[in-house]
Amino acid sequence: MGQGFGKDKIEQRHAKLEQKKDLLVRLDEVIEWEAFRASLATVHEKPRKSKAGRKNHDVILMFKLLILQQLYNISDEELEYQVNDRLSFMRFLGLSLGDVVPDATSVWLFRKQLREPGLIEVLFEQFDGYLRTHGYEAKSGQIVDATLIPVSKQHNRKEDTEQLEQGEIPTGWTEHPKRFEQRDLDARWTKKHGKSYFGYKSHISIDVEYGFIRRYAVTDAAVRDSQVLGQLLDDENETDAVWADSAYRSETIEAVLQLLQFESHLHERAYRNHPLTEQQQADNRARSSIRAKVEHVFGN
Repeated sequence: MGQGFGKDKIEQRHAKLEQKKDLLVRLDEVIEWEAFRASLATVHEKPRKSKAGRKNHDVILMFKLLILQQLYNISDEELEYQVNDRLSFMRFLGLSLGDVVPDATSVWLFRKQLREPGLIEVLFEQFDGYLRTHGYEAKSGQIVDATLIPVSKQHNRKEDTEQLEQGEIPTGWTEHPKRFEQRDLDARWTKKHGKSYFGYKSHISIDVEYGFIRRYAVTDAAVRDSQVLGQLLDDENETDAVWADSAYRSETIEAVLQLLQFESHLHERAYRNHPLTEQQQADNRARSSIRAKVEHVFGN
């Protein structure tokens, strides 16, 4: 092992993380991770039929991977890369340089298993409860955002796709249990900046003060960001301000926020033949200075 990865050097960097009290260090201090094990094990720790094949990773490790993914707004593939690359991520997960990092497919399967019984939202509510219990009350307003989670593309026949869109299982799929288990019945296609994606959307709301996740939802990729806004609004935040990008803005959303007594800081959006005024552009820049807190920079 090279000098740059020596034990003393790693311990020094761990000590610096402790001194800085970065976000992940603070999370490990206040969250009782073992309290989530019973719920997680009901869907993940199933008996293996043989010793061959992929070994199940620890459920707490997998749940913490989902936490990382939402805090840093990254895809399954990017998560796998960043965990291998970043000391702060490895430390948060309790992994050493020689440990095996769960791959993107393992993260996808884990999230799929949690999503089917509707457990994922319950777990994140429990997560938020621990934060509040330890004095991390949601403060200074909230920032709402969504990120695409691409998954492996599926080459289905046209008739299979039509049945899936109607909520039906395509004819013949259940005749091959192993292949059926790997099928993704809920992912959908969407376009962003002219590029097509197949997968899901992860929707989060964080508080401005601490940057902790307060609300969480997963949908297929075709669902518009604004459709999930109601599920993400945290009425327990001590401030009523809400920040979000222009994908959430519409006359209806503005009216609903006003009705619910939230203070809107949603980005203005331009329309065909109606570009933003200089004042609207200036307002958006001011909003971006707050929204930037949801877009963590990789560099620990």
